[in-house]
Amino acid sequence: MALRIVATKPNPALVTLPWHLSLDEWGDDVVVPLPRGISRHIVRIVRLGQDVYAVKQTREQWANREYRLLRDLRRLGLPAVEPVGVVSGREAPDGEEIEPALVTRHLQYSLPYRSLFSHGLPHDSLPKILDALVVLLVRLHLAGFFWGDVSLSNVLFRRSAGEFAAYLVDAETGELHETLSPGQRAHDLEVALTNIYGELLDLQAGDLLSENFEADVIVDRLQERYDGLWSELTGTEEFTTDEIWRIEQRMERLNELGFDVDELDIVTDWDGSTVRVQPKVVEANHHARELQRLTGLDVEDNQARRLLNDLAAYTAHHDLGGENRSIVAHRWLTTVYEPITAMVPPSMRGKLEPAEVFHEILEHRWFLSEQRGHPVHTVDAARSYIDTVLTARPEEVIAGEPAAVDLQTALEET
Repeated sequence: MALRIVATKPNPALVTLPWHLSLDEWGDDVVVPLPRGISRHIVRIVRLGQDVYAVKQTREQWANREYRLLRDLRRLGLPAVEPVGVVSGREAPDGEEIEPALVTRHLQYSLPYRSLFSHGLPHDSLPKILDALVVLLVRLHLAGFFWGDVSLSNVLFRRSAGEFAAYLVDAETGELHETLSPGQRAHDLEVALTNIYGELLDLQAGDLLSENFEADVIVDRLQERYDGLWSELTGTEEFTTDEIWRIEQRMERLNELGFDVDELDIVTDWDGSTVRVQPKVVEANHHARELQRLTGLDVEDNQARRLLNDLAAYTAHHDLGGENRSIVAHRWLTTVYEPITAMVPPSMRGKLEPAEVFHEILEHRWFLSEQRGHPVHTVDAARSYIDTVLTARPEEVIAGEPAAVDLQTALEET
């Protein structure tokens, strides 16, 4: 049987992987020792040159379906892992067929939930993890995606200025519709509550959460946060024409949540005394798009909010309010952000992404200023942070230069 790879912009070195072996037989010469989430399938993380991929062994029908669905989610701008391809026609040396594999690009600086806690994440950070999952679920539901298997295990988390951003990593049971019914959303939420309750108990059994931790309280919070965010983004609000300012207030609340409103449905009653307002098109990552427009930096939304705040402080400190904002942003980027993040030694750059490092340095600067009773310069705070905080952090991305791949030789050996 001929090996077949259906892929978008494939890395040619994909053909060099040992597809004639089941994934559970792949050795250390291929597999990268990165944390993996719990999965019903065999999953391996591999590196080819500068690229890192997750490979999942599954049935051909499921692999092709999930590949197409992940592509659709990415086209909609939703936070999901990037699908690379499906490898079928796999066959062992003795002629036995091997299940096809779905290949996705590994999400840099991301970790499964168990790894976050095993890396020393404080227990009181769990609400932030669940809030990130709620935001992800609401965004998917707004786009018409029925997940079918919502759980912490099917998500990867990236740090975002002290908070977290969640990315869908398993769409095997998902369906994409024009819109979702209340019943579909309720089913997804019920599955989420059941799965997450079990996962929290599993963390507790593994001594990653304390014995007196109350999983049911956290699960109740998830329900409340989902209902609150969904209502804020889609709910209808009524007020009198004397309270038109509340339209702008509603927009500002949505912006604070990180969402833009491209369209409002505004309806007045027959005599024009009452106004009904409902957001019609809601886009996420409001702050991230603003920062990217000004600086070109592509970061998580909470990180962007923090960087924009520092840009505003820089503008005020240097009395640049009358200058073109893009010019000021470029000056801040080249004189503040880039020099500070460049202070991180190459050997430590796999610990956190630059935007998160910058955020933590600002937090450390505040801590040192409080401790010493006077303002601390950002450069001094950066030195202290690198020496006392960053050095103790575990790696969250593959560091160092990968071994070179001789593609021609590998192709001849395949």
